[in-house]
Amino acid sequence: MSQDSPIDAVSLISPDISSEKLQLATPLKLGIMASGNGSNFEVVAQAIEEGKLNAQIPVLIYNNPDAKAAARAANLGVEAVLLNHRDYKNRKDLDRKIVQTLRQYDVDLVIMAGWMRLVTEVLIDAFPNKIINIHPSLLPSFKGVRAVEQALEARVKITGCTVHLLCLEMDSGPILMQAAVPVLPDDTAETLHARIQVQEHRILPLAIALAAQTHL
Repeated sequence: MSQDSPIDAVSLISPDISSEKLQLATPLKLGIMASGNGSNFEVVAQAIEEGKLNAQIPVLIYNNPDAKAAARAANLGVEAVLLNHRDYKNRKDLDRKIVQTLRQYDVDLVIMAGWMRLVTEVLIDAFPNKIINIHPSLLPSFKGVRAVEQALEARVKITGCTVHLLCLEMDSGPILMQAAVPVLPDDTAETLHARIQVQEHRILPLAIALAAQTHL
């Protein structure tokens, strides 16, 4: 089956909730954390701009000086704060600075949009049930790094992505929303990840609104 097959567009999102049913009366303040490209961050910003998510983004925190997310923030007029993990003695010291920064901007929810660092109880306890993570698998399958490669190595026929509330155990916590993506016979890590990312972009703004309705 070719990569251009109609099955590429097939996905199953659960829960299947329209953006209209997730409209928020009070705008959210979102603190975004990103380490790399920042495409999920930009998708959230676009959803806000298009009126699909009643929110604002007062700050983006990034830990990699070369992260493209910082350039996206500049283009979107979002203040970006570099907290380079190499400047801190340990993860807890970094998390203390992250907490201080997020509180400075008075955020309601914290969105880990490709944050490639393990966090500690310092951050989790400061924002209980208010930290959202997105992961490129159908959790609890394929936790950790190289989730797409793990799926290919396991020869599963369906994988996808998950938005969940963060807890101390890696890639765990209550699931907010998932999208399933079929694995095609000729998939590579690059082609499969590209299709998963399409679904990440679909469900992340919805999951943020859902989290606000159920946990704020």
